[in-house]
Amino acid sequence: MTPADLSRTVLHAVRRAVDEDVLRAPVPARVRVERTRPGGRGDYATAVALQLAGPAALPARKVAEILRERVQGTPGIGGVEVTGPGFLNFTLDGDDGLAALVGAIGAGGTEYGHGDALVGITASFVPVEELRARVVTGTVERLLRSQGAEVGARTADGEALHVVPVPAADRDLFARLGSDAARWALLRAAPHDRARCTGSDELLVQQESNPLFRVRYAYARTRALSRNAQQLGFCGAYEERVDAPVLGALLADHPGVLAAAARHREPDRLARQLEAVAHAFFDFHDGAAPLPVGDEKPSVAHRSRLALAEAAGTVLAGGLSLLGISAPEVL
Repeated sequence: MTPADLSRTVLHAVRRAVDEDVLRAPVPARVRVERTRPGGRGDYATAVALQLAGPAALPARKVAEILRERVQGTPGIGGVEVTGPGFLNFTLDGDDGLAALVGAIGAGGTEYGHGDALVGITASFVPVEELRARVVTGTVERLLRSQGAEVGARTADGEALHVVPVPAADRDLFARLGSDAARWALLRAAPHDRARCTGSDELLVQQESNPLFRVRYAYARTRALSRNAQQLGFCGAYEERVDAPVLGALLADHPGVLAAAARHREPDRLARQLEAVAHAFFDFHDGAAPLPVGDEKPSVAHRSRLALAEAAGTVLAGGLSLLGISAPEVL
């Protein structure tokens, strides 16, 4: 893991803490990490917690602990320690945590990230007729079930979600866009914000500027890699270290994102997570070819890169399923 990788990883942890509403502070443009001074702890350190403490109205050590919880376990980071008034100190890992992560995703399949975070919680919601409230409520119910919560029938005594309705002119969204694009348009914004229905026809355009297309294309690309690898006589198997800390961190974060989306009744958290995974996948794909090029023979490196790409595809497919959106293998 390079200092730039570590900086991006910590910045992602800040964004995640802000998204989860445990840290109320502006997200900085970048996070500065430096080599620890002689006699210091670990390999690198950052003072970002001291920078955020004032705006967050929290002690710097408390901010550092919030970030430590969200960075610990990231592939490539062996340990994270809070020192002094609130410095984060990082010890880089010589071992490869991605191996265990890829294995866990393979074992969980598209249900990777489903768990028992909300076991013992019972939830039920009021019946709803308004288009967006109906879509959001149904998605929240699926997210809750994915985390072990019991979801009862909708009754007048149930929980009412605060969802900004769509204007009357957009009630034909499903007829105009189809189910997948309509659901993305209604779920991508936070429930308490207006959905971006105006100009939503852009969600039908097969270009990378379309976030829904980019997410689904990333999944389709992982499936194409698997098919092409089979034609070349090999399959994915994580056997050698792959340098992909940002993608690895996002995949490791996925269970926590699902739990937060369910707990806070905010499916948009999952939509944003899928966008970030797709972006990191393409960066990884473009930087390290998972398939042999030219006269190259399939190697351990190719098998390992393919295994990581397939893990990313599994996470994308599972997340889209929870949003009620299909994941075509060919686009």
